[in-house]
Amino acid sequence: MDKGALALLVNGGTENWSSSRWQARFEEVCPDRRVVLLPNGALDPAEVHYAAVWKPKPGELAAFKKLRVIFNLGAGVDALMADRSLPDVPLVRVAVGDLTDRMTEYVVLHVLMHHRQEPYLRESQRARRWAPKVQWAAGALTVGVMGLGTLGAASAQALRALGFRVVGWSRSEKQIEGIACFHGMDGLDAFLRQSNILVCLLPLTPQTRHILNRDLFTRLNRDSPLRAPVIINAGRGGLQNEPDILRALDDGTLGAASLDVYETEPLPTDSPFWSHPKVVLTPHNAADTDADEISKYVAQQLARFEAGGALENVVDRTRGY
Repeated sequence: MDKGALALLVNGGTENWSSSRWQARFEEVCPDRRVVLLPNGALDPAEVHYAAVWKPKPGELAAFKKLRVIFNLGAGVDALMADRSLPDVPLVRVAVGDLTDRMTEYVVLHVLMHHRQEPYLRESQRARRWAPKVQWAAGALTVGVMGLGTLGAASAQALRALGFRVVGWSRSEKQIEGIACFHGMDGLDAFLRQSNILVCLLPLTPQTRHILNRDLFTRLNRDSPLRAPVIINAGRGGLQNEPDILRALDDGTLGAASLDVYETEPLPTDSPFWSHPKVVLTPHNAADTDADEISKYVAQQLARFEAGGALENVVDRTRGY
C-alpha cells in the first residue's frame, strides 16, 4: 500500500493542544511520511490519505477524497460524529494506557476529595477554624460508575481497591470481577438507588445527552455519611443538564459536584459554576491527551494498517462510540 500524507487538524486553542507541538511529535514518529499541518493552501487534497484530528469544524475534512482513515486525538468523538459531511472511512478513537491512567487518577482524586471532606477542610483553613468532623471509612460509601468502557472499568477497579463499594452501569451488559454491573434502562434505577457518589464517564450520544438531569439526581442514594449525593462528570459536557445541576445543588438534592466538562467550552466567565461553593471545577483536563503516547499509537496503527492488518478501536458510527 502506497504511503500517503498525514494531515493534522487540531482546533484546541490551549497549550496542551498546540498544533506545532503535535506536528513535531508526528514528524518524529513518522519520519518516512509527509506530515502536513492544516490549513495548508498549497496542499493537494489527493495527497492526504490519513488525518489526525481534534475538534475539526464541520466540512473541514470533506475535501480529502483519498482519505483512508481518520484518527481522533482525544477520547470523545461526538464533535466528529456531528459532521454530516465526514468522509465514510474508518474513524479510530484513542485507547492508550496513559489516557486510562490519567482518567483513573482524576476519578480517584475527586472521589477521595468528597469522601475525605476536602472542600470543608479547605474552607476551615481559610477561616482559621480548627473543627474536624467525624471521618468515615471508604466502605461507608457506594460509588456508582456510569460507563464501563476502558476508562470506566479501570476507575471502578481502582476505587474498589481503596475499599469503596462500587457498582457500575452501561448501556450494554458488562462483567467486571468484584463489581455489581447493571445495564440498559431497565437496570438504571437499581444502579442509581445504590450510588452515593456518581461518576459519569459515558460517551455522548443522542441517547445519553442530558442524562445527568434532575430526575436522575432524585434517584441517587441519600443514605450515607455524605447525606446528599455527589456527582462527578469527566465524560462530555453534553451529558449534563447544567440548570438542573445548579438547582439541585441549591436545594440540597445534590451535596456537591466535580465538573471537568461543560456544554460550552471554554466555560464562559459569567457561568455560575465558577463561584458556586459546592462545585469543584477543572478545565477539561481530567485525562489530558499526551502527544508522545498518542502520536506513537497512531504511528503503530498506520504501520499495521499499511501492512494489511486490522485497525483497533474503530468507532461504530451507528452507536456513536
